[in-house]
Amino acid sequence: MKTRSTVIVRGRVQGVSFRYHTMRAATRHRVSGWVANLSDGSVKACFEGESDDVEAMVEWCRRGPELARVDELSEQKGEYSGEFTGFEIRGGDE
Repeated sequence: MKTRSTVIVRGRVQGVSFRYHTMRAATRHRVSGWVANLSDGSVKACFEGESDDVEAMVEWCRRGPELARVDELSEQKGEYSGEFTGFEIRGGDE
């Protein structure tokens, strides 16, 4: 079953290549969507794909890359839309 999750990750998540590593992990998990820095210092990401793959990405975001420190993650589940053809790093404040 396909699904969608949007997450906001707070902590030391900017300046530690969080977006780049998120994109690499999404590619490994065959998940489409995007990731962006927000002006408040957090990172927001939207994942679409098979339920297990999307859940794996949410769990990955709970840890993040080696230099990150994740203090909080909020998740909003949604319906799969199929609007993404790949995974991209976006500018900011999506």
